[in-house]
Amino acid sequence: MSIGITGASGRLGGAVAARLLDVVDAADVVLMSRTVESLSGFAARGVGVRPVDFGDPPSLAPAFEGVDSLLLISTDRVGDRVAGHVAAIEAAKEAGVRHVVYTSVPNPVAANPALAAPDHLATEDALRSSGLAWTSLRNNLYADMQVPSLRRAVEAGRLVVNSGDGRAAYVSRADCAAAAVGALTGRGETNTAYDITGPRALSAYDLAELTGAALEVVQLDDDAYVEALVGSGLAKDAANFIASFGRAVREGYLADVTTAVRDLTGRRPTSLDELVRPVEA
Repeated sequence: MSIGITGASGRLGGAVAARLLDVVDAADVVLMSRTVESLSGFAARGVGVRPVDFGDPPSLAPAFEGVDSLLLISTDRVGDRVAGHVAAIEAAKEAGVRHVVYTSVPNPVAANPALAAPDHLATEDALRSSGLAWTSLRNNLYADMQVPSLRRAVEAGRLVVNSGDGRAAYVSRADCAAAAVGALTGRGETNTAYDITGPRALSAYDLAELTGAALEVVQLDDDAYVEALVGSGLAKDAANFIASFGRAVREGYLADVTTAVRDLTGRRPTSLDELVRPVEA
């Protein structure tokens, strides 16, 4: 069985590729990226490497030729990526791909205020209507990304958020990669959406406590939080994106905890506590 990974030069794609090579032969793996030169290390191990550009739909079906199971990693052009995702799904069907695994977000519904949600809702709808076997991996917020944020908060003595008392089931990127490998290699069910989560849901107050420091948690409304992020140097679009996830946390869209990591990998998920411990030092 040949397994393909789009976006393989990214952090998640690279992590999936590395784990996949622990369980399947390199000759059965095809890595795809717009920047294939960044995959030279994998190519040297005998992995197939192909250029893929979702903005060039006619090129996609040839790139997917011979692939049985495809990991479609969502691209980062929020608000302008659905057409590329749909083109990739259609090309996968044309090329004879049997199973598409897609990286999504929790609760991709119209009411979810996270700015990423509409793209994922549209892509999941396209997958369901494609006639292909599919799996949606709805990855919660990355636990890894909280560590530098919490380190800065410790230095400042305060954690500034707009998430209220809401909780998120933070999951490590490594666990997301392992879950993807499980889905690609036959663990779990097809035509199923999995919420990929850590072992428990945490609020901003829980995060502050995990650092071991005396952190003040400062709650801002959404507009003030965007202003604070822009004031720290972020672009307005990026600030709005981050704030939208804070609102989604506040409204409960990322609080569900599941056993999906264990179901797809056979091992427990990493807790945020294990990643945050270095912040205490």
